[in-house]
Amino acid sequence: MDIQGRKLIKIATAGSVDDGKSTLIGRLLYDTHSLTTDKIEAIERSSKQRGYDYLDFSLATDGLVAEREQGITIDVAHIYFNTNKTNFIVADTPGHVEYTRNMVTGASTSQVAIILIDARKGVIEQTYRHFFISNLLRMSHVVVAINKMDLVDYSEDVFLKIKADFDVLVAKSDFTEEQITFIPVSALKGENVTRKSDHMPWYVGNTLLDHLEVLEPQDLQESAVARFPVQYVVRPKTEAYHDFRGFSGKLYGNTLKVGDRVTVLPSCNISTIKGIHFFDQELESAAVGSSVVVTLEDEVDCSRGDMMVKVGEEPASEKSISATLCQVNSKNLRVGQKYILQHGVNRVLAKVEQIESKIHADFSGTEECDHLKLNDIGKVRLKLSKPVHYDSYHTNKSNGAFILIDEGSFDTVSVGFIE
Repeated sequence: MDIQGRKLIKIATAGSVDDGKSTLIGRLLYDTHSLTTDKIEAIERSSKQRGYDYLDFSLATDGLVAEREQGITIDVAHIYFNTNKTNFIVADTPGHVEYTRNMVTGASTSQVAIILIDARKGVIEQTYRHFFISNLLRMSHVVVAINKMDLVDYSEDVFLKIKADFDVLVAKSDFTEEQITFIPVSALKGENVTRKSDHMPWYVGNTLLDHLEVLEPQDLQESAVARFPVQYVVRPKTEAYHDFRGFSGKLYGNTLKVGDRVTVLPSCNISTIKGIHFFDQELESAAVGSSVVVTLEDEVDCSRGDMMVKVGEEPASEKSISATLCQVNSKNLRVGQKYILQHGVNRVLAKVEQIESKIHADFSGTEECDHLKLNDIGKVRLKLSKPVHYDSYHTNKSNGAFILIDEGSFDTVSVGFIE
């Protein structure tokens, strides 16, 4: 919640060329009065210059010159808008196969996926890829927005056919916890985006915006155990707090409260939470996603990179891990190569022990390979210089993700999700 009591929902969008994704986001911005006056005037001016008899809302989001010239989304942009109830952050991600890495990284912090489908084209190969990535990232809520319904005469039969085809795709998924909602829209005309459409009386569900506003952030979080990675040890240099020793960080997975018994990793020392501090406030509990300072009853060994967890809820601790990688660098990943693995605030040396397979991002299976190139997704096994304390990505996203860094250039090479 923000200071005005609004909840926060983070959304990732994906769509193929000309599916109308940028237009949909622009329509949401326009209808929620989130565009500045000069931006609206620029859209009106540009639309008129192009000879359109309508406002081209895609101009509100395609920020790069190359995007405007080609009419496609290339980079990941984060777009903000709000209503009286909710703040929204939209990761506008590209849907092309050559930008798979952009979609993975842009969607990795989102709670909801909006997959656009052109009503004239139906489910296509790109749709498979977009849904595969939402599966890979374990996004529990997917909205399938069937766009351009105005170009198919607002036909219910077309809508039901696309829904049936998408249900076939859903059956291929190994992630059964997704909630999938189908909404017929016309982003250009504004039908079922922020207002109900008079042209589709057969659709009785919410508009897209109403549906997003019904969602609750706590319902979109993974059901997980508390993980508190320590970012910094707080030792004030003042007389009043000369004995104060706190541990600052951001809480993931679940709540922590005063009196909880915690294990500090990797030392495995056990203590009790004495206090939870947020600026000058003392709290009884810390909510998921909050950044706080925790104090302990005992003087235990704890420093940056360590992790506090509740007693009995300890994560796995191994020097070898299996993971799904998305290659985000043009340098190929091969067996035997060494990298820096960053897991939370910790860095350890890692060696590629095995590339088990390359995964086809269209649910068509896997194939053997000896390397992963840019935008490839594959299963690998890594050998580490020392143990990391991890959960599988399926059970705890924050503690199950990592990146691989090139030792020489310090470029990010891969994004990883621990099995």
